[in-house]
Amino acid sequence: MGGPIAALRNGDVIHIDIPNHRLAVELSDAEIERRLSEAKPPKRDLPSRWLRRYASLVTSANTGAVLRDP
Repeated sequence: MGGPIAALRNGDVIHIDIPNHRLAVELSDAEIERRLSEAKPPKRDLPSRWLRRYASLVTSANTGAVLRDP
């Protein structure tokens, strides 16, 4: 479900350290665990057959997001 970043909510204070490639949030480990245990995965309802096919067969963005052979 996205890891600890999935625990973030509007209003949470985050610190972005670009030179050290770090993202920190002012939440305790216990609060992050509590939020993650309550989190539900987003509904992934794709309305059209084409989008369902694309989602199941597309490669990742770093390889061009093209369709691979079924």
